[in-house]
Amino acid sequence: MRPSAIASTAALIMTAVPLAATSSELSVTVTQSGSAKPVAGAVISIDTPRKMAPVSAEIYQKDRAFHPHILVIPVGSRVDFPNRDNTQHHVYSFSPAKTFNIELYAGRPETPVVFEKPGIVELGCNIHDHMQAFIIVTDTAATGQTNASGQVTLTLDPQNAEGSQGTLELQIWHPRLPDNTRPVIREVVAGQPAQVILSLEPEAATEGALDRLQQRFREL
Repeated sequence: MRPSAIASTAALIMTAVPLAATSSELSVTVTQSGSAKPVAGAVISIDTPRKMAPVSAEIYQKDRAFHPHILVIPVGSRVDFPNRDNTQHHVYSFSPAKTFNIELYAGRPETPVVFEKPGIVELGCNIHDHMQAFIIVTDTAATGQTNASGQVTLTLDPQNAEGSQGTLELQIWHPRLPDNTRPVIREVVAGQPAQVILSLEPEAATEGALDRLQQRFREL
């Protein structure tokens, strides 16, 4: 995994219902346990009634890698998987949030994949074992990714701003969580900047990072 390659193109084009004047913001800083290094690319969200409109996005393949490595999209969005390499790819996912299989192809597949429900979708390529990417499908507008400094600011609805008994519940996901199939939950104090510490796995080698996922594909 390469955090430097993390991006979220779709997040830049999402549109949401206008906020009430009483909405507020929550600043979150994420660091790694043991080293206190900032954690870039963590996806942070808070449940809110405010939803995002579906978007059209893409994850393309170039130099035998997925770009972006992490894509954040609203429920109902459509994603294309254009192949910009001079070799064929075979893109698939076994994730409960979306199972699909685009067999060997070059260029652009005929139809995009629609992501109908929230969750973490892990992508692989059946031809190139090391290729890996993630799509985070969200049903809340209060979602963002940490920057290189490990920071993100979420816009809250009034009910979120008030908090429940003075606390807010954050859902936090990162590809190097020990279990990256689901977010971890942290409670933070409402109305104050939040500091979150995550325990993360070491970065995997570029080659062979998907051995278990690849083996599962071959066993079908």
